[in-house]
Amino acid sequence: MENAFPEMPQGADEYPVIVWLDGSLSNPHWLLDRAQMVLGREETCDIVIPVRQISRQHLRLKMEGGSAVVEDLRSKNGTWVNGYRLTGARELEDGDEIRISKDIRLRFVGSGATAPATTRVLPDVIPSSAMTGLRMMLDPETREVRIKDEIIDPPLSLPQYRLLEILFASQGGVCSRNDVVDAVWPDAMGSGVSEQAIDALVRRLRDRLAAVDGEHRYIVTVRGHGFRLDNPQEDSAE
Repeated sequence: MENAFPEMPQGADEYPVIVWLDGSLSNPHWLLDRAQMVLGREETCDIVIPVRQISRQHLRLKMEGGSAVVEDLRSKNGTWVNGYRLTGARELEDGDEIRISKDIRLRFVGSGATAPATTRVLPDVIPSSAMTGLRMMLDPETREVRIKDEIIDPPLSLPQYRLLEILFASQGGVCSRNDVVDAVWPDAMGSGVSEQAIDALVRRLRDRLAAVDGEHRYIVTVRGHGFRLDNPQEDSAE
């Protein structure tokens, strides 16, 4: 995919925003400050949301004559705007709701408007004095992971970080082994990745987390289902 899209005019000081409602990335807001931006779960996308329901390259957002246009990129699970399935390109208006696979809600906020508050919004830099006090935090921009204010150093490997990120984004929900494969090995599409490889990755990540905080077991195995992240409030830690 062509990753370097032409930039918007230098004089522009206000741009539309895409907001991931109920999202749990460190900053679920993306400024539409380029002529074209692709949203998907692939790391080379301009807007990356690491959720399995989203295609690697799911939709394109374009600025045309001062208006924002959304276009589905033949995604597997589809795109809806205000409840109607997107079959081509459509101009967006302030407040429009974009749904991906009917489960992931995005909000388009026109330039000059105020972005709506979202639940569980995490800060740009972690941890922060304004944070909710989670015992472990991560920053998707820098892939920095902190546990009780201590940075994991050396940084996690890319597979380890991808695993931790999908568990973190699930907000305590269970991620199946297929979810893990999709997030960590997106090109494998479920084939060629053994259960032993998944277990080995989970074990290595547990070891890295335990090296910083051996008092708490963050990654919980849910037998027959998958894995979940147990990430309590720091002030509740024993």
